[in-house]
Amino acid sequence: MSIEKLLSLNVNEHIEKKNNLSYLSWAWAWAEVLKADPAATWTLQTFEEHGQHGSKRTVPYMSINGTAMVSVTVTMFGKPMTCHLPVMDYRNKAIQDPDAFAVNTAIMRCMTKAVSMHGLGLYIYAGEDLPEVAEVPRKGDAPIVTPRGGIGEDLLKEEKEFLRELADSVEAMHKTGNTANALSMLEEQELESDQKVYLFNFLQASTRSALKKQKEIQVEEMRIKEMEEIEKMQLKEI
Repeated sequence: MSIEKLLSLNVNEHIEKKNNLSYLSWAWAWAEVLKADPAATWTLQTFEEHGQHGSKRTVPYMSINGTAMVSVTVTMFGKPMTCHLPVMDYRNKAIQDPDAFAVNTAIMRCMTKAVSMHGLGLYIYAGEDLPEVAEVPRKGDAPIVTPRGGIGEDLLKEEKEFLRELADSVEAMHKTGNTANALSMLEEQELESDQKVYLFNFLQASTRSALKKQKEIQVEEMRIKEMEEIEKMQLKEI
């Protein structure tokens, strides 16, 4: 299986939802990785922790001001990709003094996140609810995503009207160069997956692409910030 196929694979049936947060099943994700590359491996970075009286121990996380950060590398097709993830609670907040269960959960989620860097389920982290799909031209306008049968069937009439109006607002903000604000507005709504899919079908392809790119920029900025925090902690330990 090529990287292009991994990028286009719809993983929605294997997403676990908790408090408006989406998680891809790690067991299913790793099974798909082995189908694509039987030689794939993943490794967990360990850290040396210094205790009292000069004692040392190796732990599977980096301690940061009472919280913890895990790091996992997934190698596919001979290319290693590393991701970092804080040990978080159900509110997506870093846990103070996390227990073994929380650390293990973070490790598996971090592994799945590293898998996504190779293409599988990447659209989840980019703020999308569907992978890249074929587009069709629309007369007198930019191309739009081909609607899928059954989209919005379970939504109320009021929800649909609200989502159409929200889509119009997003389009208007994008056209005036306020894509970042449009993305922030969408995230503030905390839409469910079916609501997002319904809304995205009213957005032009260029708008969808711009929102995705803006989300990638935000994710990269967060990654850089995380790395800076890790470097600061490493310098303190020297």
